[in-house]
Amino acid sequence: MKFLRLIWLNAVRNRRRSILTVLSIALSLFLMTTLLTVVTELERVPAAQEAALRLVTRNAISLANPLPIAYQQQIDLIPGVATTMQMQWFGGVYVDESNFFAQFGCEPRKFARMYPEYRIDPAQLSDFVRDRTGCLAGRILVDRYGWKIGDRITLQGRIFPVDLQLTIRAIYDGEDTTALFFDQEYLNESLKSQGDADYIGTIFIMAKSAEDVPRIMDAVDEKFRNSLAQTKTETERAFQLSFVSMLGNIKTLIISVSSVIVFTILLVVANSMGMSIRERTTEIAVLKTMGFRNRLVLILLVSESLLLGLIAWLLGSVGARMLYNNLDYTKINLFFIGRLEVTPNTVLIGFGVAMLIAFASTIVPAYRAAKMTIATALRNV
Repeated sequence: MKFLRLIWLNAVRNRRRSILTVLSIALSLFLMTTLLTVVTELERVPAAQEAALRLVTRNAISLANPLPIAYQQQIDLIPGVATTMQMQWFGGVYVDESNFFAQFGCEPRKFARMYPEYRIDPAQLSDFVRDRTGCLAGRILVDRYGWKIGDRITLQGRIFPVDLQLTIRAIYDGEDTTALFFDQEYLNESLKSQGDADYIGTIFIMAKSAEDVPRIMDAVDEKFRNSLAQTKTETERAFQLSFVSMLGNIKTLIISVSSVIVFTILLVVANSMGMSIRERTTEIAVLKTMGFRNRLVLILLVSESLLLGLIAWLLGSVGARMLYNNLDYTKINLFFIGRLEVTPNTVLIGFGVAMLIAFASTIVPAYRAAKMTIATALRNV
């Protein structure tokens, strides 16, 4: 601790270089923390226990191919099934293309049983069930667009050739409140003239227990194995991750980008720290003349770099955590991601990377400087 002041003064002696070095590391850590947080959010496991009991049945070919609605009645008869519910992705536009959020047609009478973890006022839920044109909106959407109970909104069809005139009848709170649900029957009636009313995108299944889940998955797919529309039944979580897989191997891409960022910043910082040490050859010779051993000189030089890395970590990773965890997400559209929550593990990864950059960029020039004899150091002035 007695050398702490000496380490600090040497680390910031060239303030412009020190500030630029810290900012370059901090920026790379901020970008890396952001990318890793996106991956964490995409792979986050729902906290609600009920999510583990929900299954999704879809066409085995792709989500673009619908299923006959008649499948639902047959699935209801499978042992272990508590309830089923039609669910249809609408993919409409609210006002303009930038207002993207998830929109699903569902069966309002079954919604509370399928999603018991959502908190909905009973009176509002009753209004949602009774109103054929009513809709249920998440809290984040309500706050983002300033909706109120009774407001009328229009969803312009993009996938389906119809526009839906909806009334906000209920608001739900929960872990993810970035979606809107409306009565699937209303959409079916609008599509009758198109001949698509007898099909549905997905059928959600609530199992009675965790033990029933694998049996239901096998039973559903086996029942429709020889049909014209074969099915694929999977857990709700696996179904959600399938959307992410459509974007490619996001995790590998993000790790690759982060690695390139770290390596680039390592080269920049190594050049900066090497220059700083070379400029102080005379001072190192003086320190050795005063009795500083090689090991102590090496520790002092590396410690200066680690101190700058620590400051950069506080600005980059810890700063990102403070920023993202306190943002007002009602004003930000993150598409499939409700919010960005930087976890302690991500912050620790940032710390490790900061220390790695600081150590790796300094150890070689610091080792050479520490091994240099007093005479050699003075000749290099």
